[in-house]
Amino acid sequence: MNKLNYHHLYHFWWVGQLGNLTRAADQLHVAQSAVSTHVHRLESALGQTLFERQGRTLQLTEAGRVAMRHAEEIFQSGAELVGLLSEGEESRTRDVHVGAVSTLSRNFQEAFLSPLIGSSDVNMTLNSGRLDDLLKALENHSVDLILSNTAVAPGSAGIRSCQEIARQVGSIVGPPSLMETSNHVSDIDGAPLLLPGRSSGFRASFDLYCRRIGVAPVIVAEVDDMAMLRLLARDSQFAAVLPKVVVKDELHSGMLVEYGELPDVYEYFYAITEKRRYDKPVVMELLRQLDDVHLHQSLRASE
Repeated sequence: MNKLNYHHLYHFWWVGQLGNLTRAADQLHVAQSAVSTHVHRLESALGQTLFERQGRTLQLTEAGRVAMRHAEEIFQSGAELVGLLSEGEESRTRDVHVGAVSTLSRNFQEAFLSPLIGSSDVNMTLNSGRLDDLLKALENHSVDLILSNTAVAPGSAGIRSCQEIARQVGSIVGPPSLMETSNHVSDIDGAPLLLPGRSSGFRASFDLYCRRIGVAPVIVAEVDDMAMLRLLARDSQFAAVLPKVVVKDELHSGMLVEYGELPDVYEYFYAITEKRRYDKPVVMELLRQLDDVHLHQSLRASE
């Protein structure tokens, strides 16, 4: 079994960060040939090609991305060791990087990720963005898990699993003052409503429901971002179509009320992971929470 040379690993890490041998050599204050030698020796020891050239830059291969992630964790462990011996303190944290689609309910994200929040042994990073960008980050191993309200076909772009983790029926909610004129779901024909954007599956489900029962609401605004839709529902004096989890605090306080549920109109929530040789235990633990009632209780609390 080959022993890992950390000097080789450190030079590889700099090249992986900068994507260029010359710039890495400048940072390390050594000759470019020395950096190249260290990288080649690490590749020989691991039996894997870690870089592939694309134009003037060096891009990490799949094996290179795995090695890069482990290198970062190794160097972090080294810093923790120094801290332990010099200060008498040890940080045994595990890193997990979660990406969330920017249109996803913040309340749902909080409910799903609550086991990690405040955990003494987990350092969680949560970033939001477009699904396409998050999928690229997942492929590059800079994200471990994506939370989405849009499904992705397993097998595409290296995706191992797109697991439905929850769903919630849609509702019409609005200020209590509107209850005097609209207190039944059937009253949405011709009613002014705030709706989710047309790009969402939830909106498509609502449109299908309207066609099926033969109603046509008046569209006040179409909003992709659930957080913004929540604010408009709270402040605009118009009713909105959304999952109750989005406005659970406003419903609890009485600022908003539910006029009725929309049968067969659902918002779906998915966890997306990638095919990898190494799975992070903390991600597996997070997904295993779906086998208990924690998440489902959190969602039911908003109903």
